[in-house]
Amino acid sequence: MKGLVLSSRHAVTSVPLHPLLAARHSTRAFDAEYDVTDAQLTAILEAARWAPSAGNSQPGRYIVGRRGGDVFAKVLDTLNPGNQGWARHAAVLVVAVRVVSNNRGELRTSAYDLGQAMAHLTFQALAEGLTVRQMAGFAPDRITAEFSLAANLQPVAVAAIGLAGDPATLPDDLRGPDDSPRTRLPLDDLTLARD
Repeated sequence: MKGLVLSSRHAVTSVPLHPLLAARHSTRAFDAEYDVTDAQLTAILEAARWAPSAGNSQPGRYIVGRRGGDVFAKVLDTLNPGNQGWARHAAVLVVAVRVVSNNRGELRTSAYDLGQAMAHLTFQALAEGLTVRQMAGFAPDRITAEFSLAANLQPVAVAAIGLAGDPATLPDDLRGPDDSPRTRLPLDDLTLARD
């Protein structure tokens, strides 16, 4: 774990978790000067590639843009205005795209499998000393058009990746949520049945 960043947003759990899991939080504050290295980006994408999937279907596809590049600019332009303001400082934007069907038919678990791949991507990024914030506030239809995606490809989320910045640099309306303690429903509320 190269640069694990602990903060006031460390998860409070009933039992100890792996430090990467406990420390993960979704910041909007990114260091606008930091560039993710080729090795870091490759490791992050490899982690997604090696995530489990039903029948080894590997239904995750990724559009990857580095800050300053054309792909980054195109992806940034599809984000909701509220997300554009902070996401422009991230080093990388990754669009998570799922393969909905292939020549064997519908891939029923592709959304689940893509979620696992993005979790793997997230925790590899954390192990690299980076942070990730995933968002649904973007225009999937514009991603589809901009990148000429086939009909069986569905943009699901965008992840902003980079080195965590100082939350004090955020506008007031974003600083509060970024500094607030993390909260979750109680475990008993999430468990439908358990022996």
